[in-house]
Formats: sequence, structure tokens, C-alpha cells
Amino acid sequence: MKPLLAIAFLFLGLISRAADAPAAPAAMPPPPTEVMVFNHVQVDDAFAKGLPLQGNSSFKISAGRRVMPGTVELHTRDTDILYVTDGTATFITGGKMVDAKPSGPDEVRGTSITGGVAHQLNKGDLIIVPAGIPHWFSDVKGTFLYLVIKVTR
Repeated sequence: MKPLLAIAFLFLGLISRAADAPAAPAAMPPPPTEVMVFNHVQVDDAFAKGLPLQGNSSFKISAGRRVMPGTVELHTRDTDILYVTDGTATFITGGKMVDAKPSGPDEVRGTSITGGVAHQLNKGDLIIVPAGIPHWFSDVKGTFLYLVIKVTR
């Protein structure tokens, strides 16, 4: 339980800093003003399908699920906080994106990374990827589950 408390405190600190940032596009709802609870059935279902749990103008929370490598991502406004709940994957950060193309507002996708740093992620690991840093799951062993908290600046 201690790692989850650390994530919560880290998340709260980032949210308070994010509140001072410029407002996000109006399409996203404002941050919640009430306590939100997602019971274990909802969370388990989200992990089984790789679904978002909550999203608003300050943060998004998703249950990530991977069974294979993905595309390279770079978010110009979002910091990603990933907490691994099960599995093993190689996660590359930094370096230069290959075939980088805009994929949406404040988002860029690519096919691979050259010159990045490889991180072997395992159950219980936590990694923070600040906005503007390319990142990529280059190898996934079996089923890889992770909690994603995106903080928008």
C-alpha cells in the first residue's frame, strides 16, 4: 500500500502545480469537486479492457493494458505517471523519434526511437515521463498492466 500512497502524494503535488498552468481546451470537463471512488470491479474491468477511468481538464486516469509493443508517443502538454501493476516491458524514453507525425492536438506519434534510454519495467515500478519527452513500449512480455495518470499543464 505504501507505493500507492506515494503515487497519491506525488499526484496531488503535480495537480496543485497544474492548477497554476494555463487552462486546457474547453472541451474537457473541469476537475472534480466531489470525491470519486472506483470500486475494484470497475478497476478490474478497466484493466481487462485497457480503458480510461476518469478524464478532465487537469488529469486523466487510465488502466493501461499491453500485449505487444506500441507506437512512440510524445505529449506536448501531458506528463505521464505510470505505475506497473503486473508484467514486464521495455520502455524507451528520450532520444529522437523516427517518422514523427502529429496525431492530434498536442500529440505526436512515431515508429521508433533512436538514442533513447531503455528502462526494464516490472510489477511495482513507477516511472514519470514529463511533457515533451518521447516514450515507447518497445517490447512487452505477456500481458503488461499499468495505471496511467496524465497531468495536463
